[in-house]
Amino acid sequence: MPDIKQQKQEYLSLCREQIQREGLEDLLSWLQKSDFFSAPASTKFHGAYEGGLCEHSLDVYRMALKAKEAYELDLSMESVAVAALFHDLCKVNFYKKDIRNQKINGQWQEVPCYTVEEKYCFGGHGSKSVFLVQQFMKLKTDEAAAINCHMGAAAGGDAVRDSGNAYQAFPLAWITHVADEAATYLLKR
Repeated sequence: MPDIKQQKQEYLSLCREQIQREGLEDLLSWLQKSDFFSAPASTKFHGAYEGGLCEHSLDVYRMALKAKEAYELDLSMESVAVAALFHDLCKVNFYKKDIRNQKINGQWQEVPCYTVEEKYCFGGHGSKSVFLVQQFMKLKTDEAAAINCHMGAAAGGDAVRDSGNAYQAFPLAWITHVADEAATYLLKR
């Protein structure tokens, strides 16, 4: 389990150090009033525990920096931070604590879990995150594409074609996707 207080401080500090944009403080204020710092990143996969969403966002940021450096890409540090740290805002106020039945040692027992409780249906995963960020601050085109297409083929449908086009047009989109995949599948907790 992550240290939620420490993660929150690190996240807020990174945002304020790397992002110099009108509306940032309003966005951070909204995040602090939400469940962003205590929410899971998923119901049963990566970061399916309290604080997992913030932890995952920080991991994506770190992996994006490594990819930027490895491929010697001329990307703005601010844009890398925006895309990585805000890519999953669609998960804010999205999960709820619940109970499910699970067979343990041959006996059914109630165990805690997370379930989805969508309060605001807005298209896909990435487009909802873009929409939420833009309620507070403007995104550059490559940042919006990076957040919108970070799921790649996992988003299904037209997103597969759209993501491929975005990755060709905007290296930031590809870096964000790769960083999200690496943080999800390579960093084991």
